[in-house]
Amino acid sequence: MTEDEFDRSLEHPKPNRFEPPVMNASTQHSNFGIRIRVLLITGVVLISYAYFYEGGGWNQNSRFDLVRAVVEQGTLRIDDYQENTGDKAFANGHYYSDKAPGLALLAVPITEVARPLLRALKVDPTSPGGLLDLAYCVTVFAVALPMAAACGCLFWIALRLGSSLGAAAFAALALGLATPMWAYATLFWGHALAGACLVFAFACALGVRTAVSSAAEVSWALALGLAAGWATVTEYPSAPASAMVAVLALALIWGNGPQQRWRVALGIAAGALPCMVALMAYQHAAFDSVFHPSYAYYPSGAFSWMTRGYLGLTYPRVDVALKLLFGCRRGLLFSGPVVLAAPFGLRLLWKQPPTHAAAVAAASIATYYFLFHASFSSWPAGWSYGPRYMAPGLPLLCLGLAPLWDYARPGWRIVLGALATAGVGLTLMAVSVGAQPPDEFHCPLPQFYWPSFWAGRFSLNLGTVLIPAEQGTNHVHGAFNLGELLGLHGLTSVLPLLLVWGLAAFLWIWINRTAQSAQRRSSTSLAN
Repeated sequence: MTEDEFDRSLEHPKPNRFEPPVMNASTQHSNFGIRIRVLLITGVVLISYAYFYEGGGWNQNSRFDLVRAVVEQGTLRIDDYQENTGDKAFANGHYYSDKAPGLALLAVPITEVARPLLRALKVDPTSPGGLLDLAYCVTVFAVALPMAAACGCLFWIALRLGSSLGAAAFAALALGLATPMWAYATLFWGHALAGACLVFAFACALGVRTAVSSAAEVSWALALGLAAGWATVTEYPSAPASAMVAVLALALIWGNGPQQRWRVALGIAAGALPCMVALMAYQHAAFDSVFHPSYAYYPSGAFSWMTRGYLGLTYPRVDVALKLLFGCRRGLLFSGPVVLAAPFGLRLLWKQPPTHAAAVAAASIATYYFLFHASFSSWPAGWSYGPRYMAPGLPLLCLGLAPLWDYARPGWRIVLGALATAGVGLTLMAVSVGAQPPDEFHCPLPQFYWPSFWAGRFSLNLGTVLIPAEQGTNHVHGAFNLGELLGLHGLTSVLPLLLVWGLAAFLWIWINRTAQSAQRRSSTSLAN
């Protein structure tokens, strides 16, 4: 396409459609190619996440302690493990994790599967080394895998909303590797899982709209309720965002009559019900109350800022909002600059009637999390990379990068590519050095990440998920990357990951060329 043709396309943009495609032979080949691309995107992002393990810390230890308590003792009490974390609740004379239980509950079956596998490999799962292996496994399969799958899902969503293959891939890979989500997906935290669940729920909302039968419609609605419900079980603040996705599904089919509206609404409720039952059962078993969240049971004197407002939540502050966007300490400008361009893409979707409702929902969810973080008393959020309380809203915000790429002029595409490249470089430094910069660094990029990365000082977090009695005096069970396990050190330890990226780029080009050749042959046969 020439520049003049591109300019004319801005004046007469391609319509976005929700209707399912006609399944002829050519379309089937195209759908197969899309599935291959989804797998490739998911795979390269997952490998990038699994390449780094960030060690222990209060947040991840609190959740892993709950996993151990359930698996090893069959209880929700973390009394025997609580020495390794300050993130704990205290009720009825016992200690509990202060976190929402969704991630830990998801990790329990993963742990149950991993333990006999470790024994088969002659590794004692109760030993310090075995516990480290378990912590790595649950981080990969309960956090990294869902977030990587969400990147592939975002690619699919962008295509459904009318974006080109290249634009959808740009949005998906930017989310996965050019934002702080990469850092969060290497930690046993709940933010990445909650964000992934919201992406899955969003995709289900679009599936409800395009369902070709009542049974398919109900299936999509059930899946939406389950995904949105688990986002809430994973992170309590996800409840309003989950409701917004449910509203989107109803809005997309509202004009089809009350029967369909009731069918979808009941399907969503049925999907969310087991999630709510699980959360209430956990709350009752641990705290004898289904309505008071675990954050209401901190030991006396712990986290004094949680006494302000409602559990630390007050009102949005303009100065904090600006710091979350442009501040050197936690701002997106210094951790995922390409995200700052995403609202312009959502505006493009907003202006198109077929995609208006989806754009409103995505923008509303991102705005909610932004205002939530700006309202938090302790907005720096401890040792973290970027604005982590905004994290679950970042995936749907990145959806705007796809139409922005399609509608941008070539010069602006260069800018977008540069911003994404900068984000990849910044986050690569973060996960290589340590995804939890100490609070002493008020501007982590120049003070901590830049000098440490180029000096080859990697995996600096020596924190462990073990309790003090298990640590021993001669063993350090902290962060690592897979290159280091292969015997590489410093900058050379990331070379295997770069090789994986290069291979993925080659495969993407090969898939595109194969698809173009097939398209030409199909066109020639039709002409004859």
